[in-house]
Amino acid sequence: MRILHIDTGRQMRGGQWQALYLLEGLAGAGHQCLLLAPPSSPLLGLARARGLDAMPLRVTALPRLARGMDVVHAHDARAHTLGALALHRRLVVARRVAFAVGRSPFSDWKYARARHYIAVSEFVKGTLMAAGVGAEKVSVVYDGVPLAGQGTRGGGVIAPASDDPLKGAALVRRAAALGGFEVHFSADLPEDLRCASVFVYVSAQEGLGSAVLLAMAAGVPVVASRVGGLTEIVKDGETGLLIDNAPEAIAAAVARLGGDGELAARLARTARRQVEERFSVVAMVSGTLEVYERVR
Repeated sequence: MRILHIDTGRQMRGGQWQALYLLEGLAGAGHQCLLLAPPSSPLLGLARARGLDAMPLRVTALPRLARGMDVVHAHDARAHTLGALALHRRLVVARRVAFAVGRSPFSDWKYARARHYIAVSEFVKGTLMAAGVGAEKVSVVYDGVPLAGQGTRGGGVIAPASDDPLKGAALVRRAAALGGFEVHFSADLPEDLRCASVFVYVSAQEGLGSAVLLAMAAGVPVVASRVGGLTEIVKDGETGLLIDNAPEAIAAAVARLGGDGELAARLARTARRQVEERFSVVAMVSGTLEVYERVR
């Protein structure tokens, strides 16, 4: 199968990592993929470094490159717009965000252009259906993450570094001051998770939370907000602790894990097993291929 992938992100965030894992998995299965991404994007550089077929995104060249492709896969909102304008009959759109779909004549046209949607969670599927997208046009394919080696614990509490006000860094800082613990805001989660004791993920809204899956894969117990798609991967008291977005609740959850090593170890063990069974890269690639086959 020949698939054209479009990603317009200029940072290496969760969606870009998923696109990279998908490209590698598809190439390994013998499919022909071409990635179009901004010239300076980290995704473009990483894809090329890993021997994947990738080119700088040029809007004027898009219709020509789309011709002859079996599927065009748009990985973000702007890519969705570009894919719709390319007028390819088999446009698949990834939807990762939790906020409601905007409504306007152009938006309605754009959303009608997609042949099928890949929602990152049941919660996100619900936002698409609320905007009038038929359930038959939406498939849920959860993110997949590589299984990391489990390092030594004792590295303290970490949270993702982000300047997005919706990601709750200010709440985590207030919780740390209230609870008397230090928190490291990590810009390199795969590395820092190797020695972390607790991973805190606070967000006002969330499509799924692939960073939480990374922590689970690394065997780190998770404290996460009770919002959006996070509740589909964090089962309170089973695979992590869900909290309200309040400093007191965050501090209490961190203290609970710090004071109960048996609970922390059980949550981490069950969560890692869940990643192995439901949130592997192999499962994500397989689910995406099923969508491609549906639209061919």
